[in-house]
Amino acid sequence: MRFQTEIYVVGMKASKGTLENGAAYDSTRVYALADLDTSRGNARGMAAAEYVWGDSQNFEAFRHAEFPVMCTATVEFVTNGRTQKTVILDLKPSKVVKGTAGASASA
Repeated sequence: MRFQTEIYVVGMKASKGTLENGAAYDSTRVYALADLDTSRGNARGMAAAEYVWGDSQNFEAFRHAEFPVMCTATVEFVTNGRTQKTVILDLKPSKVVKGTAGASASA
C-alpha cells in the first residue's frame, strides 16, 4: 500500500561501503518524528524513528539542507508475512522549520 504523508525530518544519513565479509551496503536512513504509543498510558510525546530511503544517492538532494524540515513523503508498507515496516519511496521538502536548525546537542 502506497500513500503520501507529511513528515517532520530531523536528520538523514547516507551509508555506502563493503562489510568485512565482502557484502556491499548502500542506503539512506531518514530520521523523522513519530508519535509514541500511548495505548498503555506509559508514554507521551514523540521520538525520532528511522526509515529506509533507497540508496546513498538519495542523500545528495539533502546534503546542504537545513534540518529539521517538513517533507512530503511517498511511503509504502511492506511485510515479510510476520512483521511490517514503512519504507520511504520519495521525499520532497515542503518547508523548513525555523528555530531549531543548527542546534547542537553538546553543552
